[in-house]
Amino acid sequence: MESNWLRIFVLLAFCLFPAFAMTRHYKFNVVIKNTTRLCSSKPIVTVNGRFPGPTIYAREDDRVLIKVVNHVKYNVSIHWHGIRQLRSGWADGPAYITQCPIQPGQSYVYNFTITGQRGTLFWHAHILWLRATVHGAIVVLPKRGVPYPFSKPNHEAVVILGEWWKSDTEAVIKEALSSGLAPNVSDAHTINGHPGPAPNCPSRGGYTLSVAPGKTYMLRVINAALNEELFFKIAGHKMTVVEVDATYVKPFKTDTIVVAPGQTTNVLVKADQSFGKYMVAASPFMDSPIAVDNMTATATLHYTGALGSVSTTLTGAPPKNATSVANNFLDSLRSLNSKKYPAKVPKNVDHSLFFTVGLGINPCPTCKPANGSRVAASINNVTFVMPTTALLQAHFFGIKGVFTTDFPANPPFIFNYTGTVPPASLATTNGTRLYRLPYNATVQLVMQDTGIIAPENHPIHLHGFNFFVVGKGIGNFNSKTDPKNFNLVDPVERNTIGVPSGGWVAIRFRADNPGVWFMHCHLEIHTTWGLKMAFLVDNGKGPNESLLPPPKDLPKC
Repeated sequence: MESNWLRIFVLLAFCLFPAFAMTRHYKFNVVIKNTTRLCSSKPIVTVNGRFPGPTIYAREDDRVLIKVVNHVKYNVSIHWHGIRQLRSGWADGPAYITQCPIQPGQSYVYNFTITGQRGTLFWHAHILWLRATVHGAIVVLPKRGVPYPFSKPNHEAVVILGEWWKSDTEAVIKEALSSGLAPNVSDAHTINGHPGPAPNCPSRGGYTLSVAPGKTYMLRVINAALNEELFFKIAGHKMTVVEVDATYVKPFKTDTIVVAPGQTTNVLVKADQSFGKYMVAASPFMDSPIAVDNMTATATLHYTGALGSVSTTLTGAPPKNATSVANNFLDSLRSLNSKKYPAKVPKNVDHSLFFTVGLGINPCPTCKPANGSRVAASINNVTFVMPTTALLQAHFFGIKGVFTTDFPANPPFIFNYTGTVPPASLATTNGTRLYRLPYNATVQLVMQDTGIIAPENHPIHLHGFNFFVVGKGIGNFNSKTDPKNFNLVDPVERNTIGVPSGGWVAIRFRADNPGVWFMHCHLEIHTTWGLKMAFLVDNGKGPNESLLPPPKDLPKC
């Protein structure tokens, strides 16, 4: 009942208040909730007892204040994934990067303004593996009176894709770290928190989206899974893609989209098929010899008036290694690049960076299952070591000894990154090393996958910025020939991008946001293993070009 009244209040607020920016208040109580999935129950960490958690609604230019109160035994922090946080890095959320975590019994108010953004983003815990169940949508509507750059849908719905473990996820990663091996894969994928019927639990229903014949629906699809990219499709229906990562794209039709952890995709679906029920499917995409959860999550698109007893029209999931299906979707993405929404691609580059991303093996005498070694992950062979003092605090207050600013602009040694012969040593170096950028510098970053242990697609998320994906390819990046094919006119703009398995991707962005900004693989296991780093962006000289002081309630370590 409470959630229904909240929805009514939100809708009335959007309809009745005038066109100026508003301040929107939310309260997140982080609590334990006993939850049943796959015919078994376990206690999970949630926000307000909900899985997925509540949706944040706002408009472009609104100020948002979210009080997070920690009622559980774990330290907690929340990241507002994709919100640029212009000058408000204290509200970004990654633990020990921009803040110390919120300790049990404590609270913190995240305070930020949504500047120049509209679309679908999401929030999630950014400490330990808590984001498995601590996540929810952020819906940023355009300013009042500003239309979508496409036909307005009749209705909208949030669709959150995720993973479910029967075991406690904190126990899963703890066991993996102590053994030195990879963690157990999830037991199921979920659509809005439900896996749908499963082999050992066939009676449990899944999520149902009711649609009226002839109406158009915008689905705000979010991948909140920990470790797996997912295909998404609806039996018998085409989807028109209109937005990714809260940026508009040139619309195109497809029957399958692929969404990596950390990414969002808005699609229009018209209920133009025969009366009935249609399967909605989310299944894994993995084009490397790496174990994944093979379970397909299912939901139902149900035409209103169709009898519940009518049979469901099914759809087959793409093969998990369907690279061509994924590329058909990814290669179709182009920025809208209209007069109102131009693609401001940096044409000149101040800092040209080349980062290798991949795995390695480091010694671990106590890791007996892995024969005295453990899997590590790195960027430019640096396995990032998390500090015990938040980096942004250390930077702002000039605390020495927390980090260095000597992160390498290039790999320490050159080898055939995507070849079958590994380098002489598979070991990585450890360090809390940042790359420093002057305010407003333009950056070109080429990220190259390596075949050490196995080539793999790495969805890389950059906090604090959007970037343009100007090029990608398979094999080793060629700095002489590949830039000639870069798209500097209408490349897709994102905050999370997959480095192709056995390939490379090139992005460009402008460092116009002072602070310390995390960049990491959004496969949670790779982040845990150390595939992460941070950019330190200096203050500018103008009145609005400096990081604001921290709030008084900033958590202490």
